[in-house]
Amino acid sequence: MDEELNVTYLILDGYVEVHKYRYLYFMVVFTVYILIICSNSTIVYLIWNHQDLHEPMYIFIAALLLNSVLFSTNIYPKLLVDFLSGKQIISYQACLVQYFMFYALGGSEFLLLAAMAYDRYVSICKPLQYPTIMTKKAIIMLLALSWLAPAFQVMGGVLMRTNQKLCSFTLKVIFCNNSIYKLQCVPSTAITIYGVFILLNVAYFPLLFILSTYAKIYIIACRTCKEVRKKAIETCLPHLLVLINFSLLCTYDIIVVRLESSIPKTAHLIMTLQLILYHPLFNPVIYGLKMKEIYKHLKQMLHLEKMN
Repeated sequence: MDEELNVTYLILDGYVEVHKYRYLYFMVVFTVYILIICSNSTIVYLIWNHQDLHEPMYIFIAALLLNSVLFSTNIYPKLLVDFLSGKQIISYQACLVQYFMFYALGGSEFLLLAAMAYDRYVSICKPLQYPTIMTKKAIIMLLALSWLAPAFQVMGGVLMRTNQKLCSFTLKVIFCNNSIYKLQCVPSTAITIYGVFILLNVAYFPLLFILSTYAKIYIIACRTCKEVRKKAIETCLPHLLVLINFSLLCTYDIIVVRLESSIPKTAHLIMTLQLILYHPLFNPVIYGLKMKEIYKHLKQMLHLEKMN
């Protein structure tokens, strides 16, 4: 299809005209994007560069932060170009690609957090079996599953949308998400059902697995010594904070399409900005400050304490 979608940017709609403050918007968003890349890449570099961080838990953290960089890169460059353009447009094919990357990487986030939860469960609840369960092969399989499973499932939904007849060419969003279903002349029941199937597989089922796993860890930790409880809190709390934050933002993304007209414009704008700004910056801060070993190397790199 050769159609182009006229994208109305909520960050500009109803507040300030694009041409008047576009350079200011560009500099702010560009600065945020650089911060996201630098903060996430710094933690990934520390994990890659220090042998004592070459453990499954830290490898999964590095994968999660890399996922955040890819997630942001799917949105920010196009947003920056749009601020400098006379009009904000995107081809239907490019919109589907952005849609695919957004939900595939979002699904990967849940599955990577599920892999982390499983790793913590084995480490805390089955410490003697940990080396034989969390092998290099097992880690590679979990990482591959976390990225490929959502990608293949979301790709199915994209292919189903490719040949849908469009009766509208305007999206009132700052990036292509579930709102593209409003462009169709006739809503597809098959696409809706398949969308629910994907949502269950890449979000709700992993979420239930994570919550049940951490509940087991909590129960077992409460029955054991203080040292085990301390280890459980130190390693599991950052994962839970990231999970809660991302789950709330994803829940908003799911319901906003259905309730768009009843959500105040300011609230809509703030939540959308948080999804693409707050979360990618939240992850490296949480893992950089809350994970003791990473924080130690971070302080050394920044010369906040003397090298041993």
